[in-house]
Amino acid sequence: MNREGIGQDGYFKRLQRGDAAPPPVATLLGGKIGTVDLEAGALTSAYQATESFLNPAGQVQGGMLSAMLDDVTAMLVTATLGEGEACATLNLNVTFLRAAQAGPLQGRATLVRRGRDICNVAGELLQEGRVVASAVATCMIVRGGDSRRAAAA
Repeated sequence: MNREGIGQDGYFKRLQRGDAAPPPVATLLGGKIGTVDLEAGALTSAYQATESFLNPAGQVQGGMLSAMLDDVTAMLVTATLGEGEACATLNLNVTFLRAAQAGPLQGRATLVRRGRDICNVAGELLQEGRVVASAVATCMIVRGGDSRRAAAA
């Protein structure tokens, strides 16, 4: 990707260097960024579903899986941003394919389209090599340096 702003020293680069703290939700989800390939438009993350994520049936509650998918898809968009830009998820359409248990999960995201203001991203969440949930996300690029605007969107 050779678009203006990509590769600048934005939040994602500072996060990778350890100069910025991860988002609190990523910490809650046990999220750790794995591989990033901006040329291919791909990112992987590892998550840890704890016992506190379980529903009465003993499976990871769907909202927690959705949060993981939101994190991995939005983090891929964030990796393409420059200084003063933030990502806001406009829509997240999640499909649950099988039950997930407490334990490690792997997230992967693929950039389908990165426009000037809107990005389309596909995401998958795997456990033991099997897809447990997938998502299609629409994200907006918020400019102006006020990340609180992105959180309110």
